[in-house]
Amino acid sequence: MVPFSFCGQEMRLVDCGIPGAAPNGAGRASALYWPREQALLVADLHLEKASFFARTGQMLPPYDSRETLERLALAVRLTGARRVFALGDNFHDSAGPERLEPHAAGMLAALTRALDWVWITGNHDPHLGAEAGGTRMEELMLGGVALRHQALPGTCGGEISGHFHPRLVVHARGRRIARPCAVNSGNRLILPAFGALTGGMDAADPAILSALQPAEAIEALVPARDRLVRYPLWRKAA
Repeated sequence: MVPFSFCGQEMRLVDCGIPGAAPNGAGRASALYWPREQALLVADLHLEKASFFARTGQMLPPYDSRETLERLALAVRLTGARRVFALGDNFHDSAGPERLEPHAAGMLAALTRALDWVWITGNHDPHLGAEAGGTRMEELMLGGVALRHQALPGTCGGEISGHFHPRLVVHARGRRIARPCAVNSGNRLILPAFGALTGGMDAADPAILSALQPAEAIEALVPARDRLVRYPLWRKAA
């Protein structure tokens, strides 16, 4: 876990991807731990994405939910979190909980029973039902920081969101490397997608940079073993 300061609070980025994940970033996942609140924050789980596409004939391995929940359970163990805030697009669609296979359903039920669990609804799962367990909210304030699915341009207060699936994309030694990253503007933070079956958007994409305005500077944050890589994405012209 790599600590950094955000809105006057110590936060920690948690790297909880698959052991031996590929160097290009595949199989990696990052969550945010807020020690003062004993809270783990994750975004864009997209549970049951594979089963959603299977209904239209696009067959994918049906294990994405199990893998995502295993990552999530690992993050809880690593941090000792007592609360989980999932920041929207938790399921790929609102009917996702009904399609969970028994093993994944049992994993999720165990997690939501053991922890103070809050689902922030997103554009993919606006009508998430009670069968998912936990508590459902559109957004909430925690310690003076707004937790919501999608960043609101023009917001000046503290905010943590998801939605954009940011990835830091760099080219080194003839290889393209894309790693999930958080995007930080000082008082606003966009988390990477946590789900096992999620794509990503270049963290320097104008849609992400615009969502965090106004800002003096915007950077990508990537946990790398025992250090935090800070990569500048944008700075306000002098």
